[in-house]
Amino acid sequence: MDSRTHAPRGALGLLVLTVCAASAAHAAAAGSSAAPGEEGLSGLVMTERMMLLAIQVAAILFIAKLGNILFDRLRLPGTLGELVAGIVIGPYLLGRFPLPALPSGLFPMHGDFPVSPELYGLCAVAAVVLLFTAGLETNLSLLLRYCVAGGIVGIGGVVVSFALGAAAVAVFSGPLLGRPVGWTAPEALFMGIVLTATSVGITARILSERRKLDSAEGVTILSAAVIDDIIGIILLAVVLGVGAAAKAGGGVHWGRIGLIAGKAVGVWLAATLLGLAASRRISVVLKWFGRRTTIAVLALGLALLLAGLFEEAGLAMIIGAYVMGLSLSRSDIGHMVREKLEPIYELLIPIFFCVMGMRIDLGVLGSPAILAFGAVYSVAAILAKLLGCGLPALLANFNLRGAARIGLGMAPRCEVALIIAGIGLSAHVLDARLFAAVIMMVLVNSVVAPAALAALYRSGAAGTRKAVAVRGAKRRTLLFEFPSPAMTEFLVGRLTDVFDAEGFFVHLVSHERHLYELRKDTATIELRVSGTTLTFHTDEANVPLINTAMYEAVAELEGAIRGLKAPVDAGAIATRMQDAVGATGQMLDLGQYLTPALVEPRLGATTKPGVIDELLELLRRNGRIANVDACRKVVLERERSLSTGLRHGVAIPHGRTDAVDRLVCAVGVRKEGVDFGAMDGQPSRIFILTVSPLGKPAPNVQFMATIAQVLNARGRRRVLECTTATEVYNILAAGPVADEAPPAPRFRLADYLTCDLVEPNLRGRNGEEVIDELLQRIERHGGLADVAAVREAVLTRQRQMSTGMEDGVAIPHARSDVVDRLACAVGVQHDGVDFGAMDGKPSRIFILVVTPTAGGDPYLQFAAAIIGVLDEAGRERVLAATTPQQLYDVLTERGTR
Repeated sequence: MDSRTHAPRGALGLLVLTVCAASAAHAAAAGSSAAPGEEGLSGLVMTERMMLLAIQVAAILFIAKLGNILFDRLRLPGTLGELVAGIVIGPYLLGRFPLPALPSGLFPMHGDFPVSPELYGLCAVAAVVLLFTAGLETNLSLLLRYCVAGGIVGIGGVVVSFALGAAAVAVFSGPLLGRPVGWTAPEALFMGIVLTATSVGITARILSERRKLDSAEGVTILSAAVIDDIIGIILLAVVLGVGAAAKAGGGVHWGRIGLIAGKAVGVWLAATLLGLAASRRISVVLKWFGRRTTIAVLALGLALLLAGLFEEAGLAMIIGAYVMGLSLSRSDIGHMVREKLEPIYELLIPIFFCVMGMRIDLGVLGSPAILAFGAVYSVAAILAKLLGCGLPALLANFNLRGAARIGLGMAPRCEVALIIAGIGLSAHVLDARLFAAVIMMVLVNSVVAPAALAALYRSGAAGTRKAVAVRGAKRRTLLFEFPSPAMTEFLVGRLTDVFDAEGFFVHLVSHERHLYELRKDTATIELRVSGTTLTFHTDEANVPLINTAMYEAVAELEGAIRGLKAPVDAGAIATRMQDAVGATGQMLDLGQYLTPALVEPRLGATTKPGVIDELLELLRRNGRIANVDACRKVVLERERSLSTGLRHGVAIPHGRTDAVDRLVCAVGVRKEGVDFGAMDGQPSRIFILTVSPLGKPAPNVQFMATIAQVLNARGRRRVLECTTATEVYNILAAGPVADEAPPAPRFRLADYLTCDLVEPNLRGRNGEEVIDELLQRIERHGGLADVAAVREAVLTRQRQMSTGMEDGVAIPHARSDVVDRLACAVGVQHDGVDFGAMDGKPSRIFILVVTPTAGGDPYLQFAAAIIGVLDEAGRERVLAATTPQQLYDVLTERGTR
């Protein structure tokens, strides 16, 4: 993750508190049985222990990071490097040698235990942080969306892995380790649970490098890994209960196992369902504390609290931590909590794995018997996922190659497997020999499985028997293009500020890919920045919100660059605020902000300032504002930046000021109309004035987006027919009502293209020659009056930033006063031309577009329609066309697909 911040003070305070608490607890426990010279760990001895802890933590951080870097360069999991670093500096190797100031060594043995209670306490907290983060990263939507194939694969992998892991111990522990273990013994069950885990991060890296994360195999692996984690954690709870019962009663009967399993599953399931049901309320309570760092620290506090309660109930701490993370995974603060806790994660997790390595006795690991058992266990681990995940995949439309990819993709084990093994070691269920076998298995699986998976992907052949497309829920894509990258960067900053002010949590997912995620409650919006284009992916219900936010950002930009030659067409964006959208999932309840007393159905003012003053006076009379002058100032400043008069007789004057502590609004109607500088030149008749606080979140954009949808053609007509304030209020409070107008016609490329405007065999050998050929076709068609002026505009746009896209497509374009409507031409140059494409490849398909400077043309729709036609199959058909008619048919979708 690239959007890392410095460690928050509150989080570090929590860490220090945890360390001190662990030390104090140990001191209290050891007070009566202190070793000679320790004197109950009081006075100077306690200070020395804290000094030693500080030096140990410093050494671990540096050595673990070096091991992580080294293994990462070897293309192995960095956590294995941290584990090996722990082995090297631990008490079984270098840690026991005396140093000048430390005669017992830097990491001495503590009786029969290889690490100090303080370090072990840090490990316990680290395990909670790790599983809490894993829960936050769990994609429940992915799990539900692909639950069929992922469920079959995940359950099959868990069942076979658990069985083979237990069988390996039961069958080979006697011959190889000299101590037979039964099939239902806690040791066998624990070793089976270890094999259920999947380190999907290793597989995800390989899939990402080959752009296969969204492939059928990639999606199935990701969703199956979620199921693996959930079932594995449930099994861990059951086996811990079995182990405790076995110790207490000397044996476990199947009936007793059933009761233990029922208790474990019941507690886990109840806690998970309650957590998911209450996740939004938990989010609301945490957000009440304000600062995001505080929210993240308190979320971790809840994870620690639930972890402790689960431990008290006889379940593992990590199960409680995972449940809390899972509960917050779908909340709007999930990404933010992960981001803010990243410094804590980076601090504690290397300590965890390094200390785990310290507990490995190299003498045990070097035993031929242990190596033989470890080899058997490692082979069982790979076969378990190949068979358990691969065979069920054959039932879900995958062929043998795809099934093998899925099996190997599920085979790597690392973090979770080591945590489970560490719990077994601490609970004295596993001994040092079995723990060493787990380490060997993790190393073998992390090397063999990724290498085999990469080899299977080299062929590029499909992994399914029939072609499939991974589809998600119905979503909308919105494109906004601007003249320069600097302008786009400014707008991104303003947009994030606007959404942040609305209470959204803005998360930078990838700095290199310029990818943002914006979340509030159940609303999720993805924003991608590419050159001069902003692309939004979201549910249809959020479209009005995005359009309104863009309008606000562009309005501020327009005020800053009004004198430039190529201003942004803010009016064209503003018109989209009133575009009809069927879904209303993100609409506000206007009744929460309005009352009949705040509605004036017969405004007396005849000017813009008069209307604003009358509505502000209405707010003052109803006790909604005290400082009318401050509110009037910000509303008029907003009007001077860009008029808030929309189309169809609607105006939404608004502003932000510290004079109010929440959003307030008033509504007025003047049927005779007032000149409000509306973008369609018509007088405004319906006025909605809002004032929002400047220093705190308020749903100003959501409010305006809701108003724009309520006042569709039908809503406006009903409001203008009202005679009382109550009637107007009832219409607005009822929310959007479907417009009676027919749906807008589908955009047709045929309205802008003819056979004369397409050329399947361009002769140009460079970018300028190709542009000249296409301009000549537009000129012959009668679409240009001044070719030289248009040519200069297109080339100027090219010099600002190349319009060469990916996959051999280029869309040179410009705005010019020479044309009064969109003009275009399409050509193909089969040899390819260097057009500065984003992927560095030559361009072969060229779409030249010229639009009027004044804007208002359907350029974005045209570009979207062209891109939609030029998918992989469309590009092949375009390149196969030999005549203008064939090329025209492909582009206008009249050819056979």
